[in-house]
Amino acid sequence: MATDDTEDTTLYNVVVNHEEQYSIWPAYRELPLGWREAGKQGSKAACLAYIQDVWTDMRPLSLRQKMTEAREQGETSALP
Repeated sequence: MATDDTEDTTLYNVVVNHEEQYSIWPAYRELPLGWREAGKQGSKAACLAYIQDVWTDMRPLSLRQKMTEAREQGETSALP
């Protein structure tokens, strides 16, 4: 596997989409549609470490909401 001998000095932003999924994006580039800055900027390693700390539930937001709704409906239907 070929490796580049130059160090990655790119400054990255942590970004998040409407489903609360995280990624990194070069700070010098315009954000893609549907993504917003999450408030962390730094090296690639620092940004990935931040994501590892904050993104503890990998399920998309819409799935988490549906599962909560289903659980609450199940609890309600069990009531007399």
